Amino acid sequence: MNLHQLLFALLLLGSCVASSDNTTSAPEPTTFSEQIRINQIGYYPKANKKAVIVTEQAKSTFQLLDADKKVVLEEKLSPLQEWELSGEQVQIADFSAVIEAGTYSIVVAGIGHSYPFEIKENVLQGAFLGSMKGLYYQRVSMPLEEKYAGKWHRAMAHPDDSILFHPSSGKSEGFTASPKGWYDAGDYNKYVVNASFPLGQFLLLEEQYPNSVKDGALNIPESGNGQSDYLDELKYELDWVLTMQDEDGGLFHKLTAKRFEPMVMPVAASSQRYIVGKGTTASLDFAAATAKAYRIFLPTQKAYAEQCLAAAEKAYQWALKHPALAFENPEDVSTGEYGDKDFSDEWYWANAELYIATQDESYLAALKSSPPNFDFKVGESWTAYMRFLAYFALLEHKDLLASDFYNSLKTGILSEADRILKKAQNAPYFQPIDDFHWGSNSDILNAAMILAQAYRLEKDKKYLTGVQQAADYMFGNNAVGYSFLTGFGDKSPMFIHHRQSAADGIAEPVPGLLSGGPNSRQQDAKNGTIYPPNVPPMKSWVDQEPSYASNEVCLNWNAPMTYILGFLEQEAE
Repeated sequence: MNLHQLLFALLLLGSCVASSDNTTSAPEPTTFSEQIRINQIGYYPKANKKAVIVTEQAKSTFQLLDADKKVVLEEKLSPLQEWELSGEQVQIADFSAVIEAGTYSIVVAGIGHSYPFEIKENVLQGAFLGSMKGLYYQRVSMPLEEKYAGKWHRAMAHPDDSILFHPSSGKSEGFTASPKGWYDAGDYNKYVVNASFPLGQFLLLEEQYPNSVKDGALNIPESGNGQSDYLDELKYELDWVLTMQDEDGGLFHKLTAKRFEPMVMPVAASSQRYIVGKGTTASLDFAAATAKAYRIFLPTQKAYAEQCLAAAEKAYQWALKHPALAFENPEDVSTGEYGDKDFSDEWYWANAELYIATQDESYLAALKSSPPNFDFKVGESWTAYMRFLAYFALLEHKDLLASDFYNSLKTGILSEADRILKKAQNAPYFQPIDDFHWGSNSDILNAAMILAQAYRLEKDKKYLTGVQQAADYMFGNNAVGYSFLTGFGDKSPMFIHHRQSAADGIAEPVPGLLSGGPNSRQQDAKNGTIYPPNVPPMKSWVDQEPSYASNEVCLNWNAPMTYILGFLEQEAE
């Protein structure tokens, strides 16, 4: 129990709540019911506010208590209903009418008290900054000093100044330097696809809401340099990915050891590292991300911005000569493949970002020759979602598009947002997906990004509500009752699949990292992960370190999380 919980529990000491069904709750004063699922961080004052009550026997009412034990709301619960995807019987508590700032708890007779939560403006600001600070803890090639990293400080590891070329790179000998960047996930490897695609999502937030993270807000080594800490952190990754461009313009696919390292600290992960492969996917994703970076950095770092654009154009030209070169892991390499044989989405994103950056009509012509596809599908993430990044970017630049083209993009996004919203309104826990793949949390957040663009286009509150409910899901209003962002919420993952967190001897995992979420495929069951028998899809998640299929962290998860939290901090009331 944390201090926030303890203080609230003491306020509740001696209280018991009666309801119209003549039952009385009498939980221990320091016990919080796992049957009441809420956003454990809190809600914006004017937000839609719903909690899920898991119960086998219907209850009649719920109460909302403030920090002084005062009942500020008593309302009927919705009728009992069964949710097949989560294997639960539930009722809904709607307390949207309460808008006054404060700390609250939901009480249901016979069940108990919820975790305490807040209602206030900017309620998710801490989590927003935390999701960005999580990237700092993933930095490669530098020590994490205690004054920035606190108890998660560690020695410098992986200088990446003596990297061998693997034969798959097309180079047969020699070393190269490729320092900086972020570790991709729970492992110690770096991947160009999984750097460029998240950078696109991070940079979109900066494009739409510039300077939403002030200089000094993250407490990182660059704090105090006069530039947003957000851009400083993104530049650390950009600096690395720029080193992965070959002289001919093409992008090497990844920088990894031949096999995943054991669960040790970074400094103990000492296997030789290699530049592996080369391909169209990495080159086009890189071209798109660096073209976008050009626009973002141009006002403050002109020379760096121009370097990014030159690299983007060079990568694009290489892709024109190698339009369909798919990467596959060499026989002696078993780290993450991030393979993809459909390049249409990557071409669309690269053409969009380069057109906006240069206004070169050849990129626009290429866009018009490829009809948009607005059908969002779960599980596509880094293989296909980048086409949506293209649509989002183009919609920000109406002045560069003919009205018919712009209107077709707008209509497509709004139509898909309506479809996503309808699914969420009829789904358990109001999430916009009903199939749970690897990284299902990122599917929910990527869908929410589409809703966010619809809100920016129309300012219809239904879209904003959909985004807020996706955030509620991330912070505890879900079938497992966990807040999925480490270190945030009353019950967050303690045993993520993350090598430093497993090896550093610190009880709490590195904070600000998003767990992948329920995964009904359970690919890790054969590697020591123990799932409950016959577990429903929405509960196919366990807080176990071996669970790389449900409880690993990844740049692809954090990126849409940061976008959604940043969006809500700017738009929600």
